[in-house]
Amino acid sequence: MKTTSPAAKHTLTAPLIALALIASGSSAVAQTGTGGGSFVEEFDRLDTSRWYVSDGWSNGSHQNCTWSKRQVQIENGTLQLGFEAAEAGDRKFACGEIQTRARYGHGTYEVRMKAGEGSGRNSAFFTYIGPTDKKPHDEIDFEVLGKNLDQVQLNQYVSGKGGNEKLVSLEESADEVFNDFAFMWEEGRLRYFVNGELVHEVTDASKIPSNPQKIFLSFWGSDNLKNWMGPFSYEGPRTMEVERVAFTAQGDVCQFPESLLCKLD
Repeated sequence: MKTTSPAAKHTLTAPLIALALIASGSSAVAQTGTGGGSFVEEFDRLDTSRWYVSDGWSNGSHQNCTWSKRQVQIENGTLQLGFEAAEAGDRKFACGEIQTRARYGHGTYEVRMKAGEGSGRNSAFFTYIGPTDKKPHDEIDFEVLGKNLDQVQLNQYVSGKGGNEKLVSLEESADEVFNDFAFMWEEGRLRYFVNGELVHEVTDASKIPSNPQKIFLSFWGSDNLKNWMGPFSYEGPRTMEVERVAFTAQGDVCQFPESLLCKLD
């Protein structure tokens, strides 16, 4: 794999990997290695002091597209991550991803997004840290697979070990409406929310990541992960849309009226 920024590259070590949202708690527990504080990103512009645009590499043979800055656009206050047929690197397709430059720890992670359609495609919101950052592979995911847009998959990895998948049904197709996904990550507890409703809670410490992570938004495809993502088909360019991303550090007050934290207070 080739990357213009070794610190920015992430490597998927198993088929079921990718997106996420996160956390809050009543008792703060110090985490080393965090550099990012609370923020609300509404994409009036692409703030490159916060976001790094993945460009010029792919994550491995499972991915049939190359990350391309041309697939990352801001339109009318919405982040647009594209997927289209375009020669990029050694792949026939180009796809879009952004990631934070800073790492974030315990707190609440929220996104408002509309998935891209198409079997063999993955619209992801997740946190990740791994070997390229000289850390174990930890990850927390929200992933909408184009083969079934009526559900979202939750998952987390701890030191490279996954197998914690859970599928949650959505009321409407994820490519037709915006959904609010969030997770609250604290010491000893990880809670996932869909449109303000608690849908999954993890209290087994061995299944909860401990390392601060970067936040990722990505839209990518695969030819060979058919059992998970469905057979790949291409009918033309597709787009994943994101209206807002927010992180609220544990102990901070809610930052915008629609925040999950405001509703829980």
